[in-house]
Amino acid sequence: MSVPNKRLVRSASSGPVELERSYAWCRSLCRRTAGNFYFSFLTLPPDRLRDMYVLYAFMRVSDDLGDDDRLPNAERATKLKRWRMMLQRALDGDGFQHELFPALSEVVSRYHLPHEYLHAVLDGVEMDLNSSGFETFDDLSQYCYRVAGVVGLCCIHIWGFHDERANDRAIDCGLAFQLTNILRDLSEDAALGRIYLPREDLRRFGYSGDDIVAQQLDERFVQLMRFEVDRARSYYRRAWELFDNLEPPGRPIYRAMLQTYGGLLDRIEQSGYDVYSRRIKLPKWRKVFISVDAIVRERWFGRMKVEG
Repeated sequence: MSVPNKRLVRSASSGPVELERSYAWCRSLCRRTAGNFYFSFLTLPPDRLRDMYVLYAFMRVSDDLGDDDRLPNAERATKLKRWRMMLQRALDGDGFQHELFPALSEVVSRYHLPHEYLHAVLDGVEMDLNSSGFETFDDLSQYCYRVAGVVGLCCIHIWGFHDERANDRAIDCGLAFQLTNILRDLSEDAALGRIYLPREDLRRFGYSGDDIVAQQLDERFVQLMRFEVDRARSYYRRAWELFDNLEPPGRPIYRAMLQTYGGLLDRIEQSGYDVYSRRIKLPKWRKVFISVDAIVRERWFGRMKVEG
């Protein structure tokens, strides 16, 4: 997290120059770090693209606070507590203490984003700092809701939706994406002392956290991973139901994100579930193709529906 800029500590009625700098800071961060999401973002109209940069920037900074392994957990927890206070101060209109907050405050206000969504994200980061793992899938689902489900809820506010049933499907989408991340990053997370797969699942297949740390790729692991991939796919199927509840501006990005993350899950399966020997990813050309295809599909089929 950047050192608070005293120039930014002022009322929430930010001037146009300050606000533009804040949006520019978010855009720059997203371009550097968004990875799988960046090309999907480009399917949005310019105004909503700008606002997605802001939402992503908040998630990125918050997540980085919890993942800074240069610091002990206690110090990370202290920084996270301060970040939460800075967030609430900005949302209350009581001043900005970070480059992100002028833009974030405006986006939250424009789309009527519930403040509890943003605080839930920080709750999820705190769980990472304090968690000893998850006993059941229900326990893991609570974590996934906080770090990914509420992100989906924030996204549909920016994209636009017209049915309250969209909320549940957005949460399912977040869970699908987070499960994909967990499976892809199994080895990297274990090296940091984090085992996200539920212990009840590990016991079911006679596998263990120690086996993950030792990168034991055997039949037990294959069966475990097949089970987890099938579970993730069930959430992707539910997530696709959100598509018809979105307003037109949000449909291309949603299609692109589903196909990008679904593509990662496919690659995990195609690799024989070997997430130990290399990091599973989609090539840049594939992500670009998915995003362009999503735009073409929505414009073409949207035009056909209108003409029909």
